[in-house]
Amino acid sequence: MSQNVVSLLQQLVRIPSVNPDNAPGTDRIGEETLAIFLSGWLESIGAEVTLEEIRPGRPNLIARFAPLDGRPRILLGPHLDTVGVGGMTIDPFAADLRDGKLWGRGASDTKGPMAAMLWALHENRDLLATLPVAVDFVAFMGEESGQWGSRHFVKHHGALYQFALVGEPTSMETVHVTKGSLWATLRATGRAAHSSMPEKGDNAILKLARSIDRLDSHLGAHLAGFTHPVLGRSTLNLGVIRGGSRPNIVPDLAEAELDIRITPSLSAAGGALQALAEAIENHALPVEIVKPHENPPMETPLAHPMVQRLLAQGSKPAGAPWFSDAAHLSHGGVPSVCIGPGSIEQAHTADEFIELSALEQGADFFTAFIRGLAGGPA
Repeated sequence: MSQNVVSLLQQLVRIPSVNPDNAPGTDRIGEETLAIFLSGWLESIGAEVTLEEIRPGRPNLIARFAPLDGRPRILLGPHLDTVGVGGMTIDPFAADLRDGKLWGRGASDTKGPMAAMLWALHENRDLLATLPVAVDFVAFMGEESGQWGSRHFVKHHGALYQFALVGEPTSMETVHVTKGSLWATLRATGRAAHSSMPEKGDNAILKLARSIDRLDSHLGAHLAGFTHPVLGRSTLNLGVIRGGSRPNIVPDLAEAELDIRITPSLSAAGGALQALAEAIENHALPVEIVKPHENPPMETPLAHPMVQRLLAQGSKPAGAPWFSDAAHLSHGGVPSVCIGPGSIEQAHTADEFIELSALEQGADFFTAFIRGLAGGPA
Protein backbone atom coordinates (compact mmCIF):
# COMPACT_ATOMS: atom_id res chain seq x y z
CA MET A 1 0.00 0.00 0.00
CA SER A 2 1.24 3.46 -0.88
CA GLN A 3 2.44 5.68 1.96
CA ASN A 4 0.94 8.89 0.60
CA VAL A 5 -0.54 10.40 -2.55
CA VAL A 6 2.90 11.11 -4.01
CA SER A 7 4.12 7.53 -3.74
CA LEU A 8 0.77 6.37 -5.14
CA LEU A 9 1.17 8.59 -8.18
CA GLN A 10 4.69 7.26 -8.69
CA GLN A 11 3.25 3.75 -8.83
CA LEU A 12 0.61 4.84 -11.37
CA VAL A 13 3.09 6.61 -13.66
CA ARG A 14 5.46 3.61 -13.55
CA ILE A 15 2.72 1.39 -14.99
CA PRO A 16 2.52 2.32 -18.69
CA SER A 17 -1.04 2.65 -19.98
CA VAL A 18 -0.41 4.29 -23.35
CA ASN A 19 -3.36 4.49 -25.71
CA PRO A 20 -2.47 2.29 -28.70
CA ASP A 21 -4.62 4.13 -31.23
CA ASN A 22 -2.53 7.18 -32.08
CA ALA A 23 1.25 6.80 -32.44
CA PRO A 24 1.96 5.35 -28.98
CA GLY A 25 5.75 5.56 -29.36
CA THR A 26 6.17 2.39 -27.26
CA ASP A 27 5.11 -1.24 -27.24
CA ARG A 28 3.94 -0.88 -23.61
CA ILE A 29 0.36 -0.11 -24.54
CA GLY A 30 -3.17 -0.63 -23.24
CA GLU A 31 -4.97 -0.07 -19.97
CA GLU A 32 -5.24 -3.61 -18.60
CA THR A 33 -2.08 -3.69 -16.47
CA LEU A 34 -3.02 -0.46 -14.72
CA ALA A 35 -6.60 -1.64 -14.24
CA ILE A 36 -5.37 -4.85 -12.58
CA PHE A 37 -3.11 -2.88 -10.23
CA LEU A 38 -5.97 -0.56 -9.30
CA SER A 39 -8.26 -3.52 -8.68
CA GLY A 40 -5.99 -4.85 -5.96
CA TRP A 41 -5.41 -1.40 -4.49
CA LEU A 42 -9.11 -0.60 -4.32
CA GLU A 43 -10.05 -4.00 -2.94
CA SER A 44 -7.53 -3.45 -0.14
CA ILE A 45 -9.55 -0.43 1.05
CA GLY A 46 -12.90 -2.20 0.86
CA ALA A 47 -14.13 -1.88 -2.71
CA GLU A 48 -15.89 -4.49 -4.80
CA VAL A 49 -14.25 -4.18 -8.21
CA THR A 50 -15.41 -5.19 -11.67
CA LEU A 51 -13.40 -5.00 -14.88
CA GLU A 52 -15.53 -4.66 -18.01
CA GLU A 53 -13.60 -5.33 -21.21
CA ILE A 54 -14.60 -2.73 -23.78
CA ARG A 55 -11.99 -3.68 -26.38
CA PRO A 56 -9.59 -6.63 -26.24
CA GLY A 57 -7.27 -6.13 -23.27
CA ARG A 58 -8.75 -2.69 -22.61
CA PRO A 59 -11.23 -2.63 -19.72
CA ASN A 60 -13.17 -0.08 -17.76
CA LEU A 61 -12.83 -0.44 -14.00
CA ILE A 62 -15.83 -0.02 -11.68
CA ALA A 63 -15.24 0.03 -7.91
CA ARG A 64 -18.11 0.22 -5.42
CA PHE A 65 -17.85 0.65 -1.67
CA ALA A 66 -21.60 0.53 -0.96
CA PRO A 67 -24.31 -1.80 -2.25
CA LEU A 68 -26.78 -0.79 -4.94
CA ASP A 69 -29.52 -0.11 -2.41
CA GLY A 70 -31.22 2.92 -3.90
CA ARG A 71 -29.28 5.65 -2.11
CA PRO A 72 -28.07 8.62 -4.24
CA ARG A 73 -24.91 7.71 -6.10
CA ILE A 74 -22.04 9.69 -7.61
CA LEU A 75 -18.77 8.66 -9.21
CA LEU A 76 -15.18 9.80 -9.37
CA GLY A 77 -14.07 9.08 -12.93
CA PRO A 78 -10.56 9.62 -14.32
CA HIS A 79 -9.35 7.79 -17.43
CA LEU A 80 -6.82 4.97 -17.49
CA ASP A 81 -5.01 5.77 -20.73
CA THR A 82 -2.34 8.33 -21.58
CA VAL A 83 -1.22 9.75 -24.89
CA GLY A 84 1.90 8.44 -26.60
CA VAL A 85 5.45 8.96 -25.44
CA GLY A 86 7.25 9.60 -28.73
CA GLY A 87 9.48 12.67 -28.57
CA MET A 88 9.48 12.94 -24.79
CA THR A 89 12.59 14.54 -23.34
CA ILE A 90 12.30 12.71 -19.99
CA ASP A 91 11.90 9.05 -19.08
CA PRO A 92 8.12 8.74 -19.44
CA PHE A 93 7.76 6.02 -16.80
CA ALA A 94 10.42 6.95 -14.22
CA ALA A 95 8.15 9.12 -12.05
CA ASP A 96 11.20 11.05 -10.85
CA LEU A 97 10.85 13.60 -8.04
CA ARG A 98 12.82 16.81 -8.43
CA ASP A 99 12.28 20.55 -8.14
CA GLY A 100 9.06 19.98 -6.21
CA LYS A 101 7.50 18.11 -9.14
CA LEU A 102 6.75 14.56 -10.22
CA TRP A 103 7.74 13.92 -13.83
CA GLY A 104 6.37 11.39 -16.30
CA ARG A 105 3.65 10.59 -18.81
CA GLY A 106 0.28 10.96 -17.17
CA ALA A 107 1.57 12.91 -14.17
CA SER A 108 -0.79 15.71 -15.15
CA ASP A 109 -3.19 14.01 -17.59
CA THR A 110 -4.61 12.27 -15.82
CA LYS A 111 -2.90 10.05 -13.28
CA GLY A 112 -2.36 13.03 -10.99
CA PRO A 113 -6.10 13.66 -10.64
CA MET A 114 -6.59 9.88 -10.40
CA ALA A 115 -4.13 9.61 -7.51
CA ALA A 116 -5.77 12.52 -5.70
CA MET A 117 -9.20 10.86 -6.00
CA LEU A 118 -7.88 7.46 -4.95
CA TRP A 119 -6.12 8.90 -1.92
CA ALA A 120 -9.30 10.67 -0.86
CA LEU A 121 -11.09 7.31 -0.97
CA HIS A 122 -8.27 5.79 1.08
CA GLU A 123 -8.56 8.51 3.71
CA ASN A 124 -12.34 8.01 3.93
CA ARG A 125 -12.29 4.21 3.68
CA ASP A 126 -14.06 3.76 7.02
CA LEU A 127 -16.97 5.99 5.93
CA LEU A 128 -17.62 4.88 2.38
CA ALA A 129 -19.98 1.97 3.08
CA THR A 130 -22.31 4.08 5.20
CA LEU A 131 -22.32 7.49 3.52
CA PRO A 132 -25.84 8.65 2.61
CA VAL A 133 -24.45 9.42 -0.86
CA ALA A 134 -22.58 6.43 -2.29
CA VAL A 135 -19.26 7.23 -3.98
CA ASP A 136 -18.00 4.90 -6.71
CA PHE A 137 -14.66 5.02 -8.49
CA VAL A 138 -14.80 4.42 -12.24
CA ALA A 139 -11.73 4.48 -14.49
CA PHE A 140 -12.40 4.70 -18.21
CA MET A 141 -10.39 3.26 -21.07
CA GLY A 142 -9.82 5.02 -24.38
CA GLU A 143 -10.43 8.66 -23.44
CA GLU A 144 -7.48 9.85 -25.54
CA SER A 145 -9.03 8.49 -28.74
CA GLY A 146 -12.65 7.45 -29.17
CA GLN A 147 -13.96 7.63 -25.58
CA TRP A 148 -15.41 4.14 -25.95
CA GLY A 149 -15.10 3.55 -22.21
CA SER A 150 -17.30 6.42 -21.10
CA ARG A 151 -19.75 5.85 -23.97
CA HIS A 152 -20.20 2.21 -22.96
CA PHE A 153 -20.42 3.02 -19.27
CA VAL A 154 -23.11 5.66 -19.50
CA LYS A 155 -25.19 3.47 -21.81
CA HIS A 156 -25.09 0.46 -19.46
CA HIS A 157 -24.72 2.04 -16.00
CA GLY A 158 -25.60 5.72 -16.28
CA ALA A 159 -29.09 5.37 -14.81
CA LEU A 160 -27.52 4.56 -11.41
CA TYR A 161 -25.79 7.93 -11.03
CA GLN A 162 -26.84 11.45 -10.12
CA PHE A 163 -23.47 13.12 -10.74
CA ALA A 164 -19.89 12.53 -11.94
CA LEU A 165 -16.62 14.21 -11.05
CA VAL A 166 -14.34 13.43 -14.00
CA GLY A 167 -10.63 13.62 -13.22
CA GLU A 168 -8.80 16.05 -15.47
CA PRO A 169 -6.05 18.59 -14.72
CA THR A 170 -8.11 21.74 -14.13
CA SER A 171 -6.03 23.33 -11.35
CA MET A 172 -8.95 22.30 -9.12
CA GLU A 173 -11.38 24.56 -10.94
CA THR A 174 -14.83 23.11 -11.57
CA VAL A 175 -15.08 22.91 -15.36
CA HIS A 176 -18.82 22.72 -15.90
CA VAL A 177 -18.98 23.68 -19.57
CA THR A 178 -16.80 22.46 -22.44
CA LYS A 179 -16.81 22.53 -26.20
CA GLY A 180 -17.49 19.43 -28.22
CA SER A 181 -15.55 18.49 -31.31
CA LEU A 182 -15.85 16.99 -34.75
CA TRP A 183 -12.86 15.21 -36.23
CA ALA A 184 -13.35 14.28 -39.86
CA THR A 185 -11.36 13.57 -43.01
CA LEU A 186 -12.05 15.34 -46.28
CA ARG A 187 -11.19 13.23 -49.33
CA ALA A 188 -10.73 14.39 -52.90
CA THR A 189 -10.20 11.96 -55.74
CA GLY A 190 -8.85 12.53 -59.23
CA ARG A 191 -7.11 10.76 -62.08
CA ALA A 192 -3.41 9.97 -62.23
CA ALA A 193 -1.29 11.00 -65.21
CA HIS A 194 2.33 11.77 -66.04
CA SER A 195 3.29 15.25 -64.92
CA SER A 196 4.57 16.09 -68.40
CA MET A 197 0.94 15.89 -69.55
CA PRO A 198 -1.04 17.18 -66.55
CA GLU A 199 -4.02 17.96 -68.75
CA LYS A 200 -4.64 14.22 -69.08
CA GLY A 201 -5.06 13.88 -65.31
CA ASP A 202 -7.30 15.31 -62.63
CA ASN A 203 -5.29 16.75 -59.74
CA ALA A 204 -6.80 15.71 -56.41
CA ILE A 205 -4.48 17.95 -54.40
CA LEU A 206 -5.65 21.08 -56.23
CA LYS A 207 -9.29 20.07 -55.76
CA LEU A 208 -8.73 19.55 -52.05
CA ALA A 209 -6.71 22.74 -51.59
CA ARG A 210 -9.37 24.89 -53.26
CA SER A 211 -12.08 23.22 -51.18
CA ILE A 212 -10.15 23.84 -47.97
CA ASP A 213 -9.73 27.50 -48.83
CA ARG A 214 -13.45 27.85 -49.46
CA LEU A 215 -14.34 26.07 -46.22
CA ASP A 216 -11.90 28.13 -44.20
CA SER A 217 -13.48 31.34 -45.47
CA HIS A 218 -17.15 30.47 -45.52
CA LEU A 219 -17.65 27.68 -43.00
CA GLY A 220 -15.26 29.36 -40.57
CA ALA A 221 -17.34 32.54 -40.68
CA HIS A 222 -20.56 30.55 -40.27
CA LEU A 223 -19.22 28.73 -37.21
CA ALA A 224 -18.11 31.98 -35.60
CA GLY A 225 -21.78 32.92 -35.29
CA PHE A 226 -22.36 30.18 -32.72
CA THR A 227 -21.07 31.64 -29.48
CA HIS A 228 -21.19 31.00 -25.76
CA PRO A 229 -20.61 33.50 -22.92
CA VAL A 230 -17.91 31.30 -21.35
CA LEU A 231 -16.52 29.29 -24.28
CA GLY A 232 -16.50 31.92 -27.01
CA ARG A 233 -17.17 30.87 -30.60
CA SER A 234 -17.15 27.62 -32.51
CA THR A 235 -13.93 27.19 -34.51
CA LEU A 236 -12.45 25.29 -37.46
CA ASN A 237 -8.89 24.01 -37.78
CA LEU A 238 -7.34 22.09 -40.68
CA GLY A 239 -4.61 20.11 -38.97
CA VAL A 240 -3.39 17.45 -41.43
CA ILE A 241 -3.06 17.28 -45.21
CA ARG A 242 -1.63 14.52 -47.37
CA GLY A 243 -1.69 13.51 -51.01
CA GLY A 244 0.31 12.39 -53.99
CA SER A 245 3.25 10.06 -54.25
CA ARG A 246 5.80 11.69 -56.60
CA PRO A 247 6.29 15.12 -58.14
CA ASN A 248 6.09 13.66 -61.66
CA ILE A 249 2.67 12.04 -61.11
CA VAL A 250 -0.62 13.92 -61.10
CA PRO A 251 -2.14 12.86 -57.76
CA ASP A 252 -5.38 10.89 -57.79
CA LEU A 253 -6.02 11.10 -54.04
CA ALA A 254 -5.67 13.79 -51.37
CA GLU A 255 -7.00 14.00 -47.83
CA ALA A 256 -7.19 16.58 -45.07
CA GLU A 257 -8.16 16.12 -41.42
CA LEU A 258 -10.10 18.86 -39.67
CA ASP A 259 -11.23 19.67 -36.16
CA ILE A 260 -14.34 21.75 -35.45
CA ARG A 261 -14.87 22.80 -31.83
CA ILE A 262 -18.56 22.88 -31.01
CA THR A 263 -20.36 25.28 -28.68
CA PRO A 264 -23.71 24.24 -27.18
CA SER A 265 -25.54 26.58 -29.57
CA LEU A 266 -23.97 24.89 -32.60
CA SER A 267 -24.92 21.50 -31.19
CA ALA A 268 -28.50 22.70 -30.70
CA ALA A 269 -28.57 23.88 -34.33
CA GLY A 270 -27.74 20.43 -35.66
CA GLY A 271 -24.07 20.02 -34.89
CA ALA A 272 -20.78 20.37 -36.71
CA LEU A 273 -21.14 17.41 -39.08
CA GLN A 274 -24.39 18.83 -40.44
CA ALA A 275 -22.81 22.27 -40.86
CA LEU A 276 -19.83 20.76 -42.69
CA ALA A 277 -21.99 18.66 -44.99
CA GLU A 278 -24.20 21.64 -45.83
CA ALA A 279 -21.18 23.82 -46.62
CA ILE A 280 -19.79 21.18 -48.98
CA GLU A 281 -23.16 20.84 -50.70
CA ASN A 282 -23.91 24.57 -50.90
CA HIS A 283 -20.53 25.35 -52.47
CA ALA A 284 -20.49 22.22 -54.64
CA LEU A 285 -17.07 21.26 -53.34
CA PRO A 286 -15.47 18.15 -54.88
CA VAL A 287 -14.75 16.41 -51.58
CA GLU A 288 -16.41 13.76 -49.44
CA ILE A 289 -16.47 13.36 -45.66
CA VAL A 290 -15.00 10.14 -44.30
CA LYS A 291 -14.45 8.85 -40.76
CA PRO A 292 -16.39 11.59 -38.91
CA HIS A 293 -16.24 11.41 -35.12
CA GLU A 294 -18.36 13.95 -33.25
CA ASN A 295 -18.18 14.56 -29.50
CA PRO A 296 -20.90 16.59 -27.79
CA PRO A 297 -20.33 19.75 -25.78
CA MET A 298 -21.13 19.74 -22.08
CA GLU A 299 -22.96 22.26 -19.94
CA THR A 300 -23.86 21.40 -16.36
CA PRO A 301 -25.75 24.19 -14.55
CA LEU A 302 -23.89 25.98 -11.79
CA ALA A 303 -27.04 25.60 -9.70
CA HIS A 304 -26.65 21.82 -9.54
CA PRO A 305 -26.35 20.86 -5.84
CA MET A 306 -23.08 18.96 -6.32
CA VAL A 307 -21.56 21.84 -8.26
CA GLN A 308 -22.60 24.11 -5.42
CA ARG A 309 -20.84 21.80 -2.95
CA LEU A 310 -17.63 22.05 -4.95
CA LEU A 311 -17.84 25.83 -5.15
CA ALA A 312 -18.67 26.15 -1.45
CA GLN A 313 -15.51 24.19 -0.70
CA GLY A 314 -13.41 26.78 -2.54
CA SER A 315 -13.32 25.63 -6.16
CA LYS A 316 -14.01 28.19 -8.88
CA PRO A 317 -16.28 27.67 -11.91
CA ALA A 318 -14.63 27.50 -15.32
CA GLY A 319 -15.14 26.52 -18.94
CA ALA A 320 -12.76 24.78 -21.33
CA PRO A 321 -12.38 24.46 -25.12
CA TRP A 322 -11.41 20.78 -24.87
CA PHE A 323 -13.63 17.73 -24.49
CA SER A 324 -13.43 14.73 -22.17
CA ASP A 325 -15.34 11.72 -20.91
CA ALA A 326 -17.49 14.15 -18.93
CA ALA A 327 -19.21 15.26 -22.12
CA HIS A 328 -20.34 11.72 -22.96
CA LEU A 329 -21.52 11.09 -19.40
CA SER A 330 -23.45 14.34 -19.39
CA HIS A 331 -24.88 13.70 -22.86
CA GLY A 332 -26.01 10.28 -21.61
CA GLY A 333 -27.89 11.73 -18.65
CA VAL A 334 -25.30 11.96 -15.85
CA PRO A 335 -24.59 15.62 -14.96
CA SER A 336 -20.81 15.95 -14.88
CA VAL A 337 -17.90 18.28 -14.30
CA CYS A 338 -14.16 17.99 -14.78
CA ILE A 339 -11.96 18.67 -11.77
CA GLY A 340 -8.50 17.69 -10.59
CA PRO A 341 -5.04 18.93 -9.65
CA GLY A 342 -2.43 19.83 -12.24
CA SER A 343 -2.41 22.18 -15.19
CA ILE A 344 -3.87 21.38 -18.60
CA GLU A 345 -0.83 23.21 -20.01
CA GLN A 346 1.29 20.24 -18.96
CA ALA A 347 -0.95 17.64 -20.57
CA HIS A 348 0.64 15.75 -23.48
CA THR A 349 3.93 17.66 -23.22
CA ALA A 350 7.43 16.31 -23.85
CA ASP A 351 8.36 16.82 -20.19
CA GLU A 352 5.04 16.29 -18.44
CA PHE A 353 4.95 16.96 -14.70
CA ILE A 354 2.70 17.89 -11.79
CA GLU A 355 3.58 20.12 -8.87
CA LEU A 356 3.69 18.05 -5.69
CA SER A 357 1.97 20.79 -3.72
CA ALA A 358 -0.90 20.84 -6.23
CA LEU A 359 -1.23 17.06 -6.04
CA GLU A 360 -1.40 17.11 -2.25
CA GLN A 361 -3.88 19.98 -2.22
CA GLY A 362 -6.06 18.09 -4.70
CA ALA A 363 -6.06 15.00 -2.48
CA ASP A 364 -7.02 17.15 0.51
CA PHE A 365 -9.84 18.76 -1.47
CA PHE A 366 -11.36 15.44 -2.55
CA THR A 367 -10.92 14.03 0.96
CA ALA A 368 -12.90 16.92 2.43
CA PHE A 369 -15.50 16.69 -0.34
CA ILE A 370 -16.22 13.01 0.36
CA ARG A 371 -16.25 13.59 4.11
CA GLY A 372 -18.76 16.39 3.60
CA LEU A 373 -21.20 13.93 2.04
CA ALA A 374 -21.79 12.45 5.48
CA GLY A 375 -24.35 15.21 5.93
CA GLY A 376 -26.40 13.73 3.08
CA PRO A 377 -27.48 15.13 -0.30
CA ALA A 378 -27.16 18.87 -0.68
